[in-house]
Amino acid sequence: MRLISDETLIDSYYKALDLRLESDFVDLLLAEIKRRDLKLSVYVKDEAPLN
Repeated sequence: MRLISDETLIDSYYKALDLRLESDFVDLLLAEIKRRDLKLSVYVKDEAPLN
């Protein structure tokens, strides 16, 4: 996981949620996001990000 950029990690997390992938995989991505102390924005489809 450490080889992918922060942006790719966050994009992958949101895509995994959109595609409703396995919860174990989503949890793995989220754990890495937390380990890197990254902040997630809340997105509403077809709208600007909410912070």
